[in-house]
Amino acid sequence: MPVTALLLAGRRPGVDPLAASRGVALKALLPVAGTPMVARVAATLLATPEIGELVVMTQDVAPIRAALPADPRLRFAPSGDGIARSIAGALEAGGLGFPLFVTTADHVLLRPATIAAFLAGAAGADVAVGAVERRVVEARFPATRRTWLRFRGGDWTGANLFHFAGPAALPVIRAWAAVEQDRKKGWKLIARFGPVLLLRALTRTIGLAAAIRQAGRRMGAAVALVPLADPLAAVDVDKPDDLTLAEAVLEGRA
Repeated sequence: MPVTALLLAGRRPGVDPLAASRGVALKALLPVAGTPMVARVAATLLATPEIGELVVMTQDVAPIRAALPADPRLRFAPSGDGIARSIAGALEAGGLGFPLFVTTADHVLLRPATIAAFLAGAAGADVAVGAVERRVVEARFPATRRTWLRFRGGDWTGANLFHFAGPAALPVIRAWAAVEQDRKKGWKLIARFGPVLLLRALTRTIGLAAAIRQAGRRMGAAVALVPLADPLAAVDVDKPDDLTLAEAVLEGRA
């Protein structure tokens, strides 16, 4: 069945350094190779056959709407205090439905084929999380700097791709809300699921896929890691170096 895509285009409290450095009020409207990043990702989602409806979640509907094409499949949802809390609230209130695919407005190198591969890998899980192994990323971008999660069998970076199949995903989304401020600190996320899992992660005696499965079981959900073969899935635009890299790729220079 068609999947609803949720595009996160909100803003966090305070001034976004990257947006401010380019004289843009909203990060989602930052031009990347001449096109606002949110418009690039929205176009990719609307071009993906597996996607039915596209919901853009933001606090700033008017300026974001002005940057996007008119399309009957596109609508907006309000973003509140925290991404995960906003998603959980919208699902519980009926403003969003399952199955739900989630990505971010700074994922400017995302491609329809990568989305299709991720959704295929998510089949059978209540919650699926996309990630890219370090060797995949560095084979294409050897000098890139990412946040690496170090586990047995390899280092991983998140791909900002999530799939929630049904109501069993809600406890996982609520747990995400509780640790959202620590999203860049892998050990703090793992510590939420008990000392044994934390110790195994720190000593690299467990792989990332197994750690995610065990964490999911503690919340009564089948949670799966979806490894992605596309190194572009690991590139989101958070820093000036990311912007330089993304524009080089889009312009055929990298």
